[in-house]
Amino acid sequence: MQIRKTTLVDLPRLLEIYQSARAFMVASGNPFQWRDSWPPSSLVKQDIVTGHSYVCEHNGRIVGTFFFNQGKDIEPTYAVISDGKWQNDSPYGVIHRIAGDGSVKGIGAFCIDWCYQRCKHLRMDTHPDNRIMQNLLLKLGFVRCGIIHVVQDTMPRIAFEK
Repeated sequence: MQIRKTTLVDLPRLLEIYQSARAFMVASGNPFQWRDSWPPSSLVKQDIVTGHSYVCEHNGRIVGTFFFNQGKDIEPTYAVISDGKWQNDSPYGVIHRIAGDGSVKGIGAFCIDWCYQRCKHLRMDTHPDNRIMQNLLLKLGFVRCGIIHVVQDTMPRIAFEK
């Protein structure tokens, strides 16, 4: 597998992958995290235009996608954390909207490891019902740090850091 930056030509494929990921989430007991067609195509397009959208390719085919950015205080929703605290306040990488099409095993771990090779301080968050992502993050050495809140809904998210 390999990672590359996304281009606008990839947008239809990314939207297909997110559709597959939403169906998988529902089937695996996580029906609320990405309901209502999250992420919207306008946000996915914005990720591409700003250079923070990446795809995972296997045998020349796009099989996964994610958002990755790094810097100091780059995620406003991470400014307030409850029921815990971040491990430190140094610049960090943030991964969002990670999804695979289900055709290849290990896409999530591969993408997260790729990000970690570029930034040794990562933060992620996930819905309380997303047990699969929680287990993956713990397996990859992330620590549960507390609860954050996102702007798209009122459901709290579990915050992780490595």
